[in-house]
Amino acid sequence: MKRVLALDMLRGYALVCIMLDHMPLGYLRQVTLTNFALYDAAELFVLLSGFLVGLVWIKVEAESGLRTAQWRFVRRAGQVWLALVLGGILLALVSRGLLEAGLPHKAIWNRYAEWAIEAPLNYAAVLAVMWLQPNLLDVLALYVVLLASAPVLVPLLLRWPWAFAAGSLALWWVAVPLNAMLPNHRVQGGLLFNPFGWQLLFYSGVAMGAFRHRFMPVLRRHSGWLTAVSAVITLWSLAMVALWRLGPEGKQLADTMWEMVGRVDKWSLAGARFVAIMAASWLVAVPLAGIFAWMAASPPGRALARIGRGGLLAFVACVMLSVLGDAVAGALPRTIPARLAVDLWTIAILWLCADLWLTLRERRACRVRPGNPGTRDSMSRGSAS
Repeated sequence: MKRVLALDMLRGYALVCIMLDHMPLGYLRQVTLTNFALYDAAELFVLLSGFLVGLVWIKVEAESGLRTAQWRFVRRAGQVWLALVLGGILLALVSRGLLEAGLPHKAIWNRYAEWAIEAPLNYAAVLAVMWLQPNLLDVLALYVVLLASAPVLVPLLLRWPWAFAAGSLALWWVAVPLNAMLPNHRVQGGLLFNPFGWQLLFYSGVAMGAFRHRFMPVLRRHSGWLTAVSAVITLWSLAMVALWRLGPEGKQLADTMWEMVGRVDKWSLAGARFVAIMAASWLVAVPLAGIFAWMAASPPGRALARIGRGGLLAFVACVMLSVLGDAVAGALPRTIPARLAVDLWTIAILWLCADLWLTLRERRACRVRPGNPGTRDSMSRGSAS
């Protein structure tokens, strides 16, 4: 499957935003996505992940059958679960090392560092059963649930899309009480990222990836009014989060807009956040497609795409760098050059981690040449991983 550079760029941008948003002293966190939209990088990451699941599922099922596609995503859910467990352990050890070195940090709760040393087996166990999800890694717990559901739900989506959409919407409507029933360390119960709510966004992305050749020609016939409505929604979203910067009058207007929209809960995916990112998706995919393709082909765009292709390793690296960057920034003077230097350092290290990982994968793939014994089997296994 040919990679879409703009999608990789957006995934990389989402990871950079997640990293910077969790560095309280960072300077560039003032220009991340959450400063310009009602949603943030978490929604972007989940929507793009769903879209890529749809793309890959259609290709794998067409080439190798339904069972192969299902098994691929069962395996992928296991990989994400393993990244959650190992990442949680590594996160606690990094935090402990920083605290021992006299580098306090606020990006994560310091109790993880204590538990990992005082009760390592218990800590690993509560991570493994997902009773505990360390902050910064909690979106991976959501991703485990969504990917684990894909082998069962994606075939239903492909066969009965409208009925599936109605069921997904109904599940989102009752997401809060359902999530509260899930055993968890949180007092209110449930996962921080409510999977019953966020499944609406994820499977919207799956549908976009799977049915794009069927519905895009239809939607393009109505592109004029769809673009107009999407632009209004996007501008409204921008105004809600940005008007307060224009002084008391701007803040008053922003407050009025927030009251009109109502409660905008991130953790259960408020409807306003869902509508806002879907509207922005249309703008990116249709009227602004050429601009985003140009951006993706630029050197910064290619660097972000490299990060976006880094997969789970890039995600775990961005979490660790959030903590490291937070600790380093706290030890330096609170000046703009120092804060900016830490931000750029973390972005560069994130790119380096992704680039090294991808280079190793590419070199391993280059060793598999047509005509070598076992080449065909090796290539087929690689394509489904």
